[in-house]
Amino acid sequence: MAGNTEPLSPRAKLAVTAGKAAAAVSRAAGRGSGSVIGGRVALKLDPDLLGRLAQHLDVILVSATNGKTTTTRLIAEALRAAGPVVSNALGANMPAGITSALAGGSDAKFGVIEVDEKYLAGVARDTTPKAIALLNLSRDQLDRAAETRMMAEHWREGLSGSKAVIIANADDPLVVWAASSSPNVVWVAAGQAWKDDAWSCPSCGGVMQRPGDDWFCGQCGFRRPAPSWALNGDYVLDPHGSAWPIHLQLPGRANKANAASSAAVAAVFGVPPQVALERMYQVQAVAGRYDVVTFQNRELRLLLAKNPAGWLETFSLIDPPPTPVILSVNARGADGTDTSWLWDVDYTQLAGHPIFVLGDRKLDLAVRLEVAGLDFRVCENLDEAVQYAPPGRIEVIANYTAFQDLRRRVGN
Repeated sequence: MAGNTEPLSPRAKLAVTAGKAAAAVSRAAGRGSGSVIGGRVALKLDPDLLGRLAQHLDVILVSATNGKTTTTRLIAEALRAAGPVVSNALGANMPAGITSALAGGSDAKFGVIEVDEKYLAGVARDTTPKAIALLNLSRDQLDRAAETRMMAEHWREGLSGSKAVIIANADDPLVVWAASSSPNVVWVAAGQAWKDDAWSCPSCGGVMQRPGDDWFCGQCGFRRPAPSWALNGDYVLDPHGSAWPIHLQLPGRANKANAASSAAVAAVFGVPPQVALERMYQVQAVAGRYDVVTFQNRELRLLLAKNPAGWLETFSLIDPPPTPVILSVNARGADGTDTSWLWDVDYTQLAGHPIFVLGDRKLDLAVRLEVAGLDFRVCENLDEAVQYAPPGRIEVIANYTAFQDLRRRVGN
């Protein structure tokens, strides 16, 4: 159960009030939800506010390179079967955004919090979580975040000796190595489609052997742990060997994997897999992701892909050719300013699709598609791309700020 429930101090109350006021001003000025600026103001007035706001909650942290926003939402839905939940559902996942989210959860029992990979150890220190879900680690924003093995080491050191139950993906060697410093780990076989960041052993640097779904290091013996939960097709297998059907409105294998990890988290708090998975069906979209919208009398499905692993998963769930595809890439601060990652994405998987390219870095993407031997059209904006797209639903794939630009354009 959650611990200390003493009331907030006058200073903390003032910080919360000031943060909410700053957020309201930001929203009124049309500058987004205001959660980040509100949190910054609040933390300036009370640097310990995050810990104070978390003290009455059973906190669950979720971190990964891909899938953390969706998994946070699925866990939150599952845990509502056991009590009220507060969550940073819009994805503001650094300390300021998390503080803003928790400021609205005075009556909640659970705090389900998405955390940026870089800030996981610090947020865990401040909030004393009861559970931490670790889904995957792959290259992303290398101009801002550390290289993947360095990030795994940061996690490993930060979580060493943690009293939290760690729910970790047994199929990702980097996650396994990071989680292995903790005494209480629940292993989930959630799969790993993108393996290009996990060919060297994080423990000794040797070459990983990867026969089938298994993996091990031939030099130091570091190997895949035996999972107690597993994704098996359209089912989640629990530690007792029972198979529970996954019924999601969200598409793709990756979201089934997110559901498997979410069911394992929910079980830590006494929510049975059947109940947890039934509640997850209610999730239709996550912060605009997977939404189908109408724009200029055309149907568009909005998909977010921020890095090579995310693009690989997204390609697996779009409709087959000749479905038109719009690709949009920016390189602003929130995306990472380095676009070299485009060369790690196998864009040949889009062969046969009519492709339309836009965004701040459309020419970078155009060069990549040209080298891949694909036919495409560079467009100035979404309106032009939709105008030239052949009939049928259009799949729109964009990285983070490009996705937000598109959502604003279509009024989503």
